[in-house]
Amino acid sequence: MDKTRCAGILLHPTSLPGHQLSGDIGHDAYRFIEYLHACGIKVWQTLPLCPTHPDRSPYQGLSAHAGNPELISLDWLVDRGWLDRARVQESVTDPQSRNACLEQAYSGFKQTRDDGWLARLAAFRRENGAWLDDYSLFIGLKKQYGMTPWYSWPQDIRQRRSESLLQAASELHREIDQAIFEQFIFFTQWQEIRAYAAQHNVRIFGDMPIFVSGDSADVWARRENFLVDDEGGMAFVAGVPPDAFTHTGQKWGNPLYDWESMQHDGFGWWKARLATQLQLFDLIRVDHFRGFDACWEIPADDETAVNGHWRDVPGEALLSALHECYPALPLVAEDLGVITSRVTALKNAFDLPGMKVLQFAFDGHSDNPHLPHRHQPGDVVYTGTHDNDTTLGWVKNTQPHTRAFFSEYTGCRIESDNETATSMLRLALASVSFLCMLPMQDILMLDSSARMNIPGTIGGNWTWRFTWDQVKPELTEQLKHFIALYQR
Repeated sequence: MDKTRCAGILLHPTSLPGHQLSGDIGHDAYRFIEYLHACGIKVWQTLPLCPTHPDRSPYQGLSAHAGNPELISLDWLVDRGWLDRARVQESVTDPQSRNACLEQAYSGFKQTRDDGWLARLAAFRRENGAWLDDYSLFIGLKKQYGMTPWYSWPQDIRQRRSESLLQAASELHREIDQAIFEQFIFFTQWQEIRAYAAQHNVRIFGDMPIFVSGDSADVWARRENFLVDDEGGMAFVAGVPPDAFTHTGQKWGNPLYDWESMQHDGFGWWKARLATQLQLFDLIRVDHFRGFDACWEIPADDETAVNGHWRDVPGEALLSALHECYPALPLVAEDLGVITSRVTALKNAFDLPGMKVLQFAFDGHSDNPHLPHRHQPGDVVYTGTHDNDTTLGWVKNTQPHTRAFFSEYTGCRIESDNETATSMLRLALASVSFLCMLPMQDILMLDSSARMNIPGTIGGNWTWRFTWDQVKPELTEQLKHFIALYQR
């Protein structure tokens, strides 16, 4: 991994401005890349790009491989003559119109009979069939059964009896072809974004959740990799023990992996998953890296994560297998939470960068690993992550003893909340860590109303977006000055 000293901005594409109900990878994504380049920022970090459930959490996706059709730029489809501009304008106020737009675009795509585009679609189907066939059928069945989870479908479909799947594939061929088209368009648009970023000396930094949703194409179609029975039942589910975010822990509810089965076939599912992610990203954060050493098993019937226990995982064997396929292994370990010497040893064995988060640093203990004097050149430093409050919100809501320790540590007499937040930016950028990641909310000096996610809560998350008028010239000039000052 190239560990040249640089800085990046954390912003999910759904948080981009635009006239649609959610940000997408259209014109404003290109403008954002230009903004990064103008500021001297060399990394754009996103959250996972997978299709989501109605709660919009990118950490509970419908697929470990597929891209989110909601990120598809409708303007891009208009530009190619496959979609009417009037239909796009309707979708601004009606969420259901977006699906109609994608269906009209596929109809327009077929009507043009462009041999070049048809060949590219056919090649995409061939090259990605290992996951695309299962995913597209899964989406077709989802629509047929009212978007209910797969474990509530009829038994023959739930248990994947071959004759029933063949009949379903025949009956749902339109829905299947539509799903495949949408994936083709997503990957095509994203590759253009990635190429444009590369032209502007910006690398794309992705995020790979360690677990997948129980209601996903992966669990439905590749059940041998998960501790799930034919009815979708689970004795234990994934989560994390009590920590700084919540005293009852977090019960995520994801199915646990059948590591014995995965190891028996040489971790083929993981190799395929990483191959897809490397089509999208230059660098990948492994969310909850701690789960590669041991996972927190929670009794499925429990309401909280308190009664869970750690179960060992063959992480060294897995990473060795991935390293054989991808010697560069451009991974960053999210090593936050309950971290043991074994987890650290596993990370170091494969020379993976870890994470430092300044919002965790100022608890009054000088040996806190998140304090800047404890950072290492191989670390990635953040002011905060998508799970944290914004830094300005953190400043406003922090305890008096935390603020006092911050002032003592920095040697600054902070006169205002904005000054304190600016000092946090400076500390992150001045760190010896090779990569400094700043959430866009912190660049714009936004308060808690701009928070992306509150762990352990349902509803109201993943909806924040910025507007271009929030990108004040003085804030941009400040960022450019800091990038130069701290040699980022």
